[in-house]
Amino acid sequence: MKDRRLRAGLLGVLLLVLASCSSAPGDDEDAEPEGKPTATAPDASPTAGAPTPSGRPGERWQPRPGTAWQWQLGGKLGEADTSLDVPVYDIDGFENTAATVAALHARGRKVICYINAGAWEDFRPDKDAFPKGLLGRKNKGWDGEKWLDIRRLDALRPLMAARMDMCRQKGFDAVEPDLTEGFRNGTGFPLTAAHQLAFNRMLARLAHERGLAVGLKNDLEQIPALVGDFDFAVNEQCAQYKECEKLTPFIKQNKAVFHVEYDLPTEKFCGEAKRLGLSSMRKKLELDASREPC
Repeated sequence: MKDRRLRAGLLGVLLLVLASCSSAPGDDEDAEPEGKPTATAPDASPTAGAPTPSGRPGERWQPRPGTAWQWQLGGKLGEADTSLDVPVYDIDGFENTAATVAALHARGRKVICYINAGAWEDFRPDKDAFPKGLLGRKNKGWDGEKWLDIRRLDALRPLMAARMDMCRQKGFDAVEPDLTEGFRNGTGFPLTAAHQLAFNRMLARLAHERGLAVGLKNDLEQIPALVGDFDFAVNEQCAQYKECEKLTPFIKQNKAVFHVEYDLPTEKFCGEAKRLGLSSMRKKLELDASREPC
């Protein structure tokens, strides 16, 4: 009995030691590279117990290679625009209502919520929520846009979380965060590949916490590092720039690659696109309702 009590006492001490060790703070997955500000603001979480867009808690949509799609960002969808016989629609999250998403769901469609993640836009309803210190140079060719300082995860996390909450509340199945390769552009900030990886992974986590699938937009050179974090890819002009092979890690993981070309005719890229398993079409640059699928 004495030996048994001694062992029990030693076991209790050991458990206390283990408990104190496990309570030590760990590394923040969103932390910036050494020497940069650390992201410390908490994530905005979805409503506790709320079902995911699929209707079952803990389950999110996973599009597969070859899935046909429609991509329309040119304003609100009209009734005629929602009638295309394609299983996936990618539409603007701000410009479209929950009723539009519900109408697409009633036709058996999955719906992706487009948001701009890498740049501020002066025409969005949440424009005043972005501190001026986050705004960099103008995004050339796009009126009203300025690049964001993606190193500032502490400030950007709640802003991006709020946008994804909007997508979630409107019933979207997935989110397409745009401009996720700012480190390769003249943003006005000394961004590195490491900053981009941290920002993009933060976006993926925010989407997944809300039950939303999430797509990696372009950012081809970081696909090997990010393919495990994202559920599909969205690409522009990989055929024109002879880069489509770089998207195959998604296909190998049975994840869709939604791809568009603007300048090439379909006969110039559809053969390769089908060989690689891409979901490809030709679109006008303004991304209206017209489409030429492969």
